[in-house]
Amino acid sequence: MKLNFHFIFERDGDFYIGYCPEVPEANGQGYALEECRQSLEEAIELVMLDRSEQALSGYPAEAKRELVTLG
Repeated sequence: MKLNFHFIFERDGDFYIGYCPEVPEANGQGYALEECRQSLEEAIELVMLDRSEQALSGYPAEAKRELVTLG
């Protein structure tokens, strides 16, 4: 299984605004569509990293952890 994300782009004057319905907190912007796409990808990475750090902060040190990569 691969994880896929939908990117939605809209024009706002001279800018492109991008967002991802699967990660509502992530938004991107740029003068060019590719610049906006890159900004949105970076925002998603930051949101997911923050969520991961927050999720793992409450577990005991002796708990077994396993990192799994999907896709």
